[in-house]
Amino acid sequence: MPVQHLDFVGDAGHRLAGRLDLPDGDARGYALFAHCFTCTKNSLAAVRIARALTALGIGVFRFDFTGLGESGGDFADATFSGDVRDLVAAAGHMAQQGYAPRLLIGHSLGGAAVLAAAGKLPDIAAVAVVGAPFDARHVTAMFEDDLPTILDHGEATVDLGGRPFTIRRSFVEDLRSHDQGARIAALHRPLLILHSPIDQTVGVENAGAIFQAARHPKSFVALDGADHLLTRPADAEYAATVIAAWVSRYLASAPVPVEDPTPPSPDPFGACCR
Repeated sequence: MPVQHLDFVGDAGHRLAGRLDLPDGDARGYALFAHCFTCTKNSLAAVRIARALTALGIGVFRFDFTGLGESGGDFADATFSGDVRDLVAAAGHMAQQGYAPRLLIGHSLGGAAVLAAAGKLPDIAAVAVVGAPFDARHVTAMFEDDLPTILDHGEATVDLGGRPFTIRRSFVEDLRSHDQGARIAALHRPLLILHSPIDQTVGVENAGAIFQAARHPKSFVALDGADHLLTRPADAEYAATVIAAWVSRYLASAPVPVEDPTPPSPDPFGACCR
């Protein structure tokens, strides 16, 4: 399938490396994909979901966040807020090139980032998250033992997936400044939540919290048997197939703010889903 390399300048002025996977023939629409924490645009989930969506007629743009993969900058200087701004910059760059995104997709912390970025992108018609945490601070569980050192000394080198990363106090403090619950409640976009019931990295209770905070239209799909990184090809392909079918009704229409007057259901998955 056709591929375009679309590098762009991120919020901090660094060159960020992007890749646009295009379907054969005309695209039904375009999606912007945000990868997981310390991953890259070439992570298993990013590649497999992008390829599966492209095969179903949806072009997908994925890029490396600051200091990761082929992108410039220092990961130690990155923050969640910076990732959100880079998503906004990526969407603007896509639009300038004639590939304006209508769908945001985020995996893990990337899911939290697209939920935060959606409010800054009025042309986005729908949002899908895969294995996303409800609170961005959830990511600190990955280096919980190092948190005292980070907060006391300003930074620490931590082991994440067998690789060393420098985490700074500014990153942790920035995470604390985000009210994801309020953002999700004010999303005013159709939302699809995909999560594995056996996710050992981001528990499925996060999906329940996101669903409860969101207003309709919202949907939950269990990725039964999948791990957090979607390492089995069948799991990523299933997720992509579900996303493509769900978003089909939103790609052709202009985004319409959803003003649901009803409060979120006290049931994490809503009475309508029982």
